[in-house]
Amino acid sequence: MDLSDIDLNLLVVFEAIWLEKSVTEAAERLHLGQPAVSSALARLRTLLNDELFVRNGREMKPTPKSRVIAPQVLQSLQSVRAVLLSHDRFDPQTASRQFTIATSDYLANLILPTMIQTLTEKAPHIDWRIVPLEKNTFGQGLERGDLDLAIGTFGQLPNTIQSEAFLNDSFVGICRRGHPILEQPVDLVSLTTFPHALFTLRKDDHGMIDQLLESHQLKRRMAVTVPYWFVLPNAIAHGDLLAVVPNCLACHFIQHYPIEKFAIPLELPKNQMSIAWGAWQSGDRGQEWLRQMILSVGANLLS
Repeated sequence: MDLSDIDLNLLVVFEAIWLEKSVTEAAERLHLGQPAVSSALARLRTLLNDELFVRNGREMKPTPKSRVIAPQVLQSLQSVRAVLLSHDRFDPQTASRQFTIATSDYLANLILPTMIQTLTEKAPHIDWRIVPLEKNTFGQGLERGDLDLAIGTFGQLPNTIQSEAFLNDSFVGICRRGHPILEQPVDLVSLTTFPHALFTLRKDDHGMIDQLLESHQLKRRMAVTVPYWFVLPNAIAHGDLLAVVPNCLACHFIQHYPIEKFAIPLELPKNQMSIAWGAWQSGDRGQEWLRQMILSVGANLLS
């Protein structure tokens, strides 16, 4: 194939249709008319001798060939963007910019005070937008540039998204000050003697702790389930409820509520949290500043 036949804009159109799964939405993303995007797709189909995308209901489904070439096409476009951004300067003191971060409610509560202080002192014209972390769609948001960062616990990420360790946390138990469970070292029997409160977004009340307890032929009573982390300290502060939470959150509760924490006598996995961003943003100086600031905040969350 003669590369002189390939217009870079055609690959941008390919990327937009791949991400949006719609010619109409790809046109909106690119601020083009739908006929222009359809024409570009037709040229790509001729050049590559493949349909690339076929209509299936309301979506444009990629063909096998499209799925094969998409990672390389998207990575190449990201590399071009990174090169063009690599020499941009960023001065937080004078920069006027908005950053959008997707994360959980409890991490937002923990990092936001420091971020606001940084806004006032070092970046007076930077605005923040904190949005919920949607596990099924945050990757698309990073790839499209709708999100600047995502902070949370992630599995395997595609090569279009980069990540860096943010916090290697653990899980601990919390209870009110003076709770009778603290009178002796906590064991599995005492852990299951008292009722528990559970944070969950699911309809059931069966979590990781319950699976481990079952292997010891034990079960805890789930007296309360809530979909909000910050209901927990108020729920347990004046009774005998227990809860299991990330250690960084327990440290925060202890500072603001009559709460104590204790070790859980189970082999619990670590809660490894990371920050993730679109690979094409790696050369963005503003992005680099944002990531370093978030990492510095994370370094102090367990104290």
